[in-house]
This record gives sequence, structure tokens and C-alpha cells, in this order.
Amino acid sequence: MTRLRRTATAATALAFTAVATAVLGFAGPASAHVSVNPKEATQGGYARVAFRVPNESDTASTTKLEVVLPENAPVGSVSTMPVPGWTVAVEKRKVDPPIEVHGSPITEAVAKITWTATGDAAVKPGQFQEFPVSMGPLPKVDSMVFKTLQTYSDGNVVRWIDEPTSGGEEPEHPAPVLALTAEAPSASPTPAAAAVATTDDDDDDEGDGTAVGLGVAGLVAGLAGLTLGGLAFARTRREPVAKS
Repeated sequence: MTRLRRTATAATALAFTAVATAVLGFAGPASAHVSVNPKEATQGGYARVAFRVPNESDTASTTKLEVVLPENAPVGSVSTMPVPGWTVAVEKRKVDPPIEVHGSPITEAVAKITWTATGDAAVKPGQFQEFPVSMGPLPKVDSMVFKTLQTYSDGNVVRWIDEPTSGGEEPEHPAPVLALTAEAPSASPTPAAAAVATTDDDDDDEGDGTAVGLGVAGLVAGLAGLTLGGLAFARTRREPVAKS
């Protein structure tokens, strides 16, 4: 009886595992891909983002990364952070109409950034590397899609260029996507709040006036008492002392 119960328990566990694998996709780890971190920034502002590049090959190293900035969302200012052992090249393109940066029109925008490994700096199997970039002002669009090419030491090139799908399913080679949110409106006091603040100020002024008035009255009363006391003392000094 005990053996039958153990067999039934084992069968149940195996069935549950099979269902979980089919439904939740536990059969194996999902493959890593090039991404941008953080994944969200604010429209109109500046952001520091990093392109994170994992090495997916077991035998080759990543030697080059090419990131193409979207043509429909040009950025006026782009600067890169030095990565030890890697050189960087920035390509620009003409934009029409010009981009306004700090009140000045800019007719060129960065089109592509290319990082190339030198010496022994390539991303080896089992490793990843980040390539930081500062950019802005960010365009007023919902997202920026950065189509990216990853080149390996064996000549293989992985094209991370698939844009997000409407169904929400991740494509085979998804491009890094930076979501952009609208800037939050600055808070300003409502007329009612302003009226309440004014009333409070008036009440404070009236309270201060009352306190000052009471203080002056107290000071006058104190001076009067001191004067009367002085006169009484002087009168006592002038009156003769009665002899017994």
C-alpha cells in the first residue's frame, strides 16, 4: 500500500512538472540579448543609459558593437563614456528640420555608434560588457528603438534589429528599446489654495498685532506701578518720625 502511494505521488509530481514546462516555459533558460539599461527615461530630458552586451557564444568573443540611433527620433547631444580596451567611432547625419538644443538649432544628429575591441578586451564567453552613453534632449515619442549589430571573433554577426510586435510577444532577435514617458507637469497652487494661504497670512498678521499691543500695555502698566512705588517711598522719607 505504501509503495502504491509513493508511486502515485511520483507520477503526480512528474505530471505537474510536465504541465509547468509546457505552460510556463521552464524547459530551459531564455537566451540573453543586447539590452539598454535603464529601460525608461523622460521625454525632453537627458539620460545616461548603457547598452548591455552578453556573450552568447561558447567558442568566440564579441569584438564589435554597432548601435544605430532611430531616424524618427533624432537626439541633438550624444556623448560616450570611455570603455577600457575599446575604441569608439561616432557617425552623424543631417536632420531636417533642425533639432533645438538649449534654444539653438542643430542640423546634425548622431546616426550610429561603433565600439571595437582592442587587444584582449573582447567580451569572452560567459561574460558581458556595458557601453554607457549620455544623450538628450530626448524626443517626445513613446520609445526609441536601437537596432544593434554584435560581431564575434569568428566572423559571426548577430543582428538585434527586430522591433516590438503589437501582440507583445518577444521576437527572435529583439532590438534594445528605451521607453519614454511624458514629463510630469509642474505643480502650481490653485486659486482656492492661494486664498487659504492669504487668509492664513492675514490671521498671522492680526495675531502678531494683538501680541504687540498686549506687550505695550503691559510695559506701560509696569512703568506706572514703578513710578507710584517711587513716589510713595519718597513721601515716607520726608515725613518726620513720631516721638514716643
